[in-house]
Amino acid sequence: MGGWAPLSYVAVYALATIAFVPGTIFGLAGGALFGPLWGTVCNLVGATCGATLAFLVARYVAADWIARKAGGRLGRLIAGVEAEGWRFVAFVRLVPLFLFNLSNYALGLTRIPLGHYVLASLVFMAPGTIAYTWLGYAGREALAGDATAVRYGVLGLGLLAAIAFLPRLLRRLRGASAWVEVTDLKRRLDAGEPIALIDVRGPDEFKGPLGHIPEARNLPVDKLPDRVAELGHSALPPVILVCRTDRHSATAAETLRGAGFADVAMLRGGMEQWNRAGLPIEGRLAQEGQKGRRA
Repeated sequence: MGGWAPLSYVAVYALATIAFVPGTIFGLAGGALFGPLWGTVCNLVGATCGATLAFLVARYVAADWIARKAGGRLGRLIAGVEAEGWRFVAFVRLVPLFLFNLSNYALGLTRIPLGHYVLASLVFMAPGTIAYTWLGYAGREALAGDATAVRYGVLGLGLLAAIAFLPRLLRRLRGASAWVEVTDLKRRLDAGEPIALIDVRGPDEFKGPLGHIPEARNLPVDKLPDRVAELGHSALPPVILVCRTDRHSATAAETLRGAGFADVAMLRGGMEQWNRAGLPIEGRLAQEGQKGRRA
């Protein structure tokens, strides 16, 4: 097709994205057809055009059909966009928590501005696009007998590995500062500040010797992924997680952030620190322990 080949390829890629064809196929094909540089450009433009068209179809044409197809995942995605805006789109592009083709449509049902959606998609799809393009190019060169193709393949795989670990690293860095001290929590509770206080220990520990904070709701960490919908979304106040120390709280925080909850913090030191500070607790065994210490 001569000079029309790149434009034709971009058009086919965009239409395939609308039709739910996996983008990985085109990522590899672009590198094989056009090389690492122009293949990346063609792939990125094609994916962005397709994602934008799907977004517009969902927003103005097929909202009801997309809502049915997305099912329960739609509420989580909408809540994430409402809380984070374009940053949530960036996260979805970097980590495959939500199928790429379906997310294009589902994001069209949110209130995110089109410009923010397009720019975030373009920028944060780039790392994955580069990686798959390099792998496609490496495959073509390997078939042609080029011994250096292994180097290209290793570069692509290395970038994919970095992309896979980047979202987790970002979540950990973000969560590292999301701590609440026991004295600060007590002050906020006494002031009547709206807080969703979630104790993620098991029921036995919740009622055990350490007791629990009077305002806390028990939602064990191992049940959290299946019960996260019980917490609601947009109407939920800031979430503070409590466990025995703070290890399980960190796991629960990662689960909630992955589900779209933006304002999540952990009680530093957990119930052990709360008890050491002599702050109020509830729970039959805890109350008995307090009476025994006073006696």
